[in-house]
Formats: sequence, structure tokens, C-alpha cells
Amino acid sequence: MADVQKDVPFKSAQVEALVVIKIVKHCSASFPTTATGSLVGMDNDGVLEITNAFPFPTVDVANTDGHQNDASSLAAAAPRAKANIAYQNEMIKHLKEVNVDANNVGWYTSATMGNFVSLNFIENQYHYQRDNDKTVALVHDVSRSSQGALSLRAFRLSPEFMAAYKEGKFTTESLQKSKLSFKDILVEVPVIVHNSHLLTTFLHQMPTLPETAEVPLPTSLNDISRDPARLPANPSFDALDLSIDPFLEKTCDLLLDSIEAHYTDLNNHQYYQRQLTREQFKITQWQTKRKAENAARVAAKQAPLPEDEWQRLFKLPQEPSRLEGMLNARQVEQYSKQVDGFTAAITSKMFAVRGNLLPE
Repeated sequence: MADVQKDVPFKSAQVEALVVIKIVKHCSASFPTTATGSLVGMDNDGVLEITNAFPFPTVDVANTDGHQNDASSLAAAAPRAKANIAYQNEMIKHLKEVNVDANNVGWYTSATMGNFVSLNFIENQYHYQRDNDKTVALVHDVSRSSQGALSLRAFRLSPEFMAAYKEGKFTTESLQKSKLSFKDILVEVPVIVHNSHLLTTFLHQMPTLPETAEVPLPTSLNDISRDPARLPANPSFDALDLSIDPFLEKTCDLLLDSIEAHYTDLNNHQYYQRQLTREQFKITQWQTKRKAENAARVAAKQAPLPEDEWQRLFKLPQEPSRLEGMLNARQVEQYSKQVDGFTAAITSKMFAVRGNLLPE
């Protein structure tokens, strides 16, 4: 039975509404510091049902600007810390005692403007997915959610990236053999917010505001069934705002920072290639000189010198890992998609009022 359950393809992540509220509250209270926590639930025929969540203990760091980065770094690495692993196991043990789903199914983290693709995120998800393949990482974007629409996404590491990360080799040669690119790092899983039957019944029974001052009373049950309660229309003039979204400007700034980081990593790799070419040229010169010396020694009937001493005399530079560059490229793609989503609404507004903007 366990083998059959393991072979079922991963379909989606079903998150209970109460879990969503817990995650949103924790991430909003910790903003701008990164918030992390554990997810519990169970896998049901490829649908990962997340039924509960609890935060990891906060790190006691002085609340100053100089320690803000330290607090964020420690919070981002919290899911794989030994103390938090013991805390998570203890919490799951207590959940079993009260007959609650007590299977760890992943972790959650907060993000700002989609800035979550980092080495800490990869290491945390690898830590969970290595022991249990049916785990996800929920990412709650606090900045995007502040606009009124919930931003909750689920990610998993691809099997190809899991194999490459296990080997720990992210050289140019290994990436060419495995054909692994930045697009193959993360796999996004559809997120479904689920309400219990009791909550759904309560929402359907909530009274609505009357459309008129005088509400005619129904004369029979047939009148109620023929004329169900209708939600009142709530007009909003926010959609007519022509100002450029401030989140678009912030996303563009973050996009430029990611592009600069990508070019810095690219320059480091080009420096390595120049160093490697220089050392290989020196080795070639040394081998040519040694072959000429050995030819002269053989002609003089002397024992030739060893030709593999270059391995002791010369040291080839070690190729830097390309993982950081891949993560930067994946983050650039994330920002580009966000910019595309922001500009779609603004461009349509600009075309709508184009006649008033152009001079006559």
C-alpha cells in the first residue's frame, strides 16, 4: 500500500483556511523579518492536505538596523536548525496525543516582493524533501498580499535538481551532461484553499445588506426559493487609478539588483576561465620543455625525467559553483513575471485614455 501511495503523482496542495490565517498572521507580525514554520497534514492520492501549521521559535536578536540582516538570516535557516528540528518533533508528538494529523508535510516562509529564491530556501526544502518526497514549501508574499489579493504559492525541488544537489557538483561540465538549467530548479504546485463543511455552511447563512430601505416579506417558502439572497454590488474606483503602481517600481529596483548580482557571478566565472587558460598555457610550455630535455637525455643515453611532475608544480584553479548563478537567474525570471503582471493592467489603462494624453 505504501508503494502504491508513493507512485501516485503529485497533483496539488490543499490548504485549510485556518492554516492560511495562521500563516498570514505570523508572516505579517514578523514583517520585514523572515517568518518560518512547519506544516502538518497527510497525502491523499496525490493531493497534499495541509491541516495545521505552527511557527518556529523566534530568534532573540537586538531589534536594530545593524542586526536586521542577522535576524533574517537566522530565521531563514530556522527550518533545518537542530533546536527547531527537536521542537518540531516535540510538537508533532503532542499533536498525536490530541488525535490531530501529525505527519510533517513541509514548511512555510514569508517573502517580500517575490524575493524568496535563495540558497537558504533551497537547503531548507532539500532538508525536508530528502527524507519525504511528499513535502512542499509554502511561500506567502506579504507585500503582494497587502494589495488585497492573497499571495500563497507552493514549490518543490525537481527530481533532476535533487540528484544534482545530492552530488554537490554544479560545474559547467556536470550541468552540460545533466542538461540542468535555472528553470528546472523549482516546480510550482497548485494551491487550493479548502473550507470545512461547517464553515461553508456558516458563510452561506451570513445575512446580506438589503438593497432597499423597505424589504418586502416573503409570503411563502416558494418565494424564498425563487428569490435567493443576493450580494450587494460594491463599486470600487481603485481600478480607475492611472498612477504607476509603487510595487512595480520596487520590483524593477529588485530586478536590477538581481541582474547586477548575475553579472557579478558571470564576471567571476570569466575570471576563473582566464586563470585556467593561463595555467594550462604554463603547463603546456613546461611539458614541451620537458619533452625536449628528455629527447636530449635519451640522445646522451641518460635516464629520462618524469613528465608528470607538472601536477606537483602547477595547481589548476578550482571552478566556482554555478549554483549561485542559477539561483540569480531564477530570481530574475521571478521578478520579470511580476513586472509583466503589473504592466498588463497599467498598459490597458494607458491605451484607454490615450486620446486625452496625446496632444491634438
